[in-house]
Amino acid sequence: MNPFSRLARGIAMAAIIAGGSPALAATFVYVSNAEDGDIGVYALKADGALESLGRVAAAKVVMPMTVSPDRRFLYAASRSKPYSVHAYAIDRGTGGLKLLATSPLAESFPYISLDATGRFLFGASYGGNLVSVNAIGGDRRVLPEALQVIPTARNAHAIRADNSNQYVYVPHLGTDQIFQFVFDEKSGRLASNTPPILQMKAGTGPRHLIVSADNRFVYLLSELVATVTTLSLDAKTGLLSEVSSASALPPDSKLQPGAPRPSSRNTDNDIWAADLHLTPNGKFLYASERTSSTLAAFGVDGGSGKLSYLGSTPTEKQPRGFAIDPKGRFLVASGEKSETLSVYAIDTASGALKPVGKFPTGKGSNWVEIVDFD
Repeated sequence: MNPFSRLARGIAMAAIIAGGSPALAATFVYVSNAEDGDIGVYALKADGALESLGRVAAAKVVMPMTVSPDRRFLYAASRSKPYSVHAYAIDRGTGGLKLLATSPLAESFPYISLDATGRFLFGASYGGNLVSVNAIGGDRRVLPEALQVIPTARNAHAIRADNSNQYVYVPHLGTDQIFQFVFDEKSGRLASNTPPILQMKAGTGPRHLIVSADNRFVYLLSELVATVTTLSLDAKTGLLSEVSSASALPPDSKLQPGAPRPSSRNTDNDIWAADLHLTPNGKFLYASERTSSTLAAFGVDGGSGKLSYLGSTPTEKQPRGFAIDPKGRFLVASGEKSETLSVYAIDTASGALKPVGKFPTGKGSNWVEIVDFD
């Protein structure tokens, strides 16, 4: 053994003796693989590279995931019968997932989220036309009996609380509506706001939404036309009102407006927008479109909330889900029809996406969550 090898080995052994193990990456990426029925675990390196840390079993058609506010737990829902949610403890040192429990859910949910306390799990059901609330126990397991199951309208596609944890919003693709709820974080119950519904333009297909860090705006992605609509959030009432809208498609796009799926007509040239996320500093917003397999970038005016289209970047085939790391350095995109993940460095001045690399993933990968322990 040469002197440098002996020195390196000595340093490693000293680290193990002093702290139990050498220091590991502090940012971890989780990707649900629907067809494989598992969750891929990765370390996100300082240069944006992904190091595979293995996979953890879930169940077939595992799709939406959400992370607890304290970053200690990850929840993943499976859309195959029996519909269920898997609760995992996150090891902050290794990023490893330990299954705590699997609990039943009321329906097949394409979207789940948590309230700000981490005590309640929301679910929105596209096929069941409903939303539900489940309490989470002190051991962080999801309790099996739902607190509420509320029939809503056709194709509920997402459910999220605002940053005050007082209001909850549910876009409905089939009726072009956003349901507006008041949320009681003590009881975990939802009640209709007044008015209970914000009607959007016919044929737009509201799908996913996100809330700005200052809680002044909600950004809504419409699946069937690929627009991102800025909605003003009234802090006193929790009601939303439309401000403006911007297209996530290039001006020369030949795609046509889509239709709710499953559809009886050919959808090969349909617009099919999927997901959207803001950078942590709120300067840029990105949205995925599945038919063209692209990521659109927008500049965000912090004062007015208005968006300006910056351009589109090719990405993985049929990009249903992606995520931005909590420091705003990298974007990780998956594709339901791709065997790789793409990582992009985010230019902090222009919002441009610079490819870092492609990394292996499972079959039907669709949802991405990133947890940072720095």
